[in-house]
Amino acid sequence: SRERMDPTHRFATSWLLPPLFLFIQRTIYSAYAFVTLFAKYIYNSSNGLKKDNNSSFSYFTELTWWGLAFYSAFAAVHTFTYWRTGSPLLQKWPRVLKEAHKIFYTTVTVYPFLVTVVFWILLFSSVQLSAYLTWVNVTQHGLNSLYALTEIIIPRTEPHPWIHIVPLIIILALYLAVAYITYATQGFYVYAFLDDKLNSKGAVAGYSFGILAAAIILFVLVRYSIWLRLWITEKRNKQLDPNDLDVENTAKEDKVQ
Repeated sequence: SRERMDPTHRFATSWLLPPLFLFIQRTIYSAYAFVTLFAKYIYNSSNGLKKDNNSSFSYFTELTWWGLAFYSAFAAVHTFTYWRTGSPLLQKWPRVLKEAHKIFYTTVTVYPFLVTVVFWILLFSSVQLSAYLTWVNVTQHGLNSLYALTEIIIPRTEPHPWIHIVPLIIILALYLAVAYITYATQGFYVYAFLDDKLNSKGAVAGYSFGILAAAIILFVLVRYSIWLRLWITEKRNKQLDPNDLDVENTAKEDKVQ
């Protein structure tokens, strides 16, 4: 039923912040994310880089940043409606959209760390950067992980279900297809490590499976970070709501695994 899926409104509430402050925090995050995106488009258009705008959706960094912007916006709306009415808008959504929101939450708490790790280890160049490029890199390859960490620590969300590994893998596979479609249609590789002319096919496969493995490891780390937060803030202090069976079910799920 609708009530059983999230009886204590975990996605819209926090153990640390009252609803109004959580709404403000999420609104600020969303606003900054969107400002960053549109500032990039304006800068590129004003400096003869319109082609960068046209190809922006070919980059995983850009797609995950859009995801953070929209998730923060939706989360802010859910928190606002909870603050004003006692019931978040999410509670009125059909089950399929609630499940989609849960998967969305999983992606925005896992993929940003993947982007940060891959960028600073494989892609970052130590050449002198302009102030603008420095700001973009720090924002989209550093603050992205801060956004994700905030969503791991502050809300009352429960650990990701193990089944969410499947959509994470599917999305990464679909993105790989996008990268090669970009090469076929626009003539360039979005990331050099995918170029089988610069790297052997074995190396390209190694990079791809390495990133997949990193995503799964990050999923596990994030899952148990959320579990630890729940244990510290609720179970250890025996603050678990008796109507909310999610944490108990998570523990049982882990035993079964």
